[in-house]
Amino acid sequence: MLRLRAIMQRREFFTFLGGAVVAWPVAGRAQQLATPVIGFLSSASAQGFSSLVAAFREGLNETGYYEGRNVAIEFRYANGDYDQLSSLAADLVRRHVAIMVAGGGAVAVLAAKKAAPTTPIVFGIGDDPIKFGIVDNLNRPGGNITGVTLFISMLSGKRLELLSELTPSMSHIALLLNPKNPNAEDEKRETESTARAAGRELRILPASTDQEIEAALSTLVGKNSESLLVGTDTFFYSRREKIVDFASRHSIPAAYFVREFTSAGGLMSYGSNFAREWHQAGIYTGRILKGTKPADLPITQPTTFEFVINLKTAKALAIDVPAKLLALADEVIE
Repeated sequence: MLRLRAIMQRREFFTFLGGAVVAWPVAGRAQQLATPVIGFLSSASAQGFSSLVAAFREGLNETGYYEGRNVAIEFRYANGDYDQLSSLAADLVRRHVAIMVAGGGAVAVLAAKKAAPTTPIVFGIGDDPIKFGIVDNLNRPGGNITGVTLFISMLSGKRLELLSELTPSMSHIALLLNPKNPNAEDEKRETESTARAAGRELRILPASTDQEIEAALSTLVGKNSESLLVGTDTFFYSRREKIVDFASRHSIPAAYFVREFTSAGGLMSYGSNFAREWHQAGIYTGRILKGTKPADLPITQPTTFEFVINLKTAKALAIDVPAKLLALADEVIE
């Protein structure tokens, strides 16, 4: 009887042990599946967007989410080829991401919205999300989308005014514009209107590839009466060092839409703080992962715009910056 009881106990032990061996991998897979995955879609390049991704991660960390610990991020970059955005967004959907983050202009958000009509989406763009049909209301976005808008594409006229004051002797201004960007036509119209009011002739330089940027900028070489205005575009942002370097080498006064250009040696910039807004996008992403509905998070807008002047570059271009502009500047790089 004792022998039979011992045999039964051994059978129960090995049955338990076998079940445990089977259960351990299953538990491990379940833990992996429990980790939410963020799909990050950008029309820019990984290198060009790296500082903004860092700001996004900081915002995400503030909500308790850390990449590689309790959240994963799948990145997809179009590298300036906007035609790839639809397929990249569709690929993220196939990977069953818990939330989509889209940046680099309305074109990236529209691709995400089409591919993921029910997945929560957080965006960071410089465009007006109402104008492009992304949301119907900034305070009550409704649906599955919320995010941050910078409204920098609406400031092209102001940048032209500031550039005109910096270069009063120049009668012509060239506008570098990406025709594949949905905001290109509106930015062109606004800039043309401001140029007429300022008594300047405006020339449009279309460019949507590296080769086209090089060719467009080359037309400015040797034209001492022409300055450059760089249109609001993520592709240009990701090529900012190349554009600034060209303008510096050929002594072309230029105005840009964000301070990163000026920090890289550009003459001046006027626009929103990209890093601050992407930090907020990270916070929104974390809040949604915790259960907040996108519809309950209002679209955030910039409260201030930054005017930055690079005095070192101005001196290299023999530009005497008026005291009035120095007083207006939020930052002067010397």
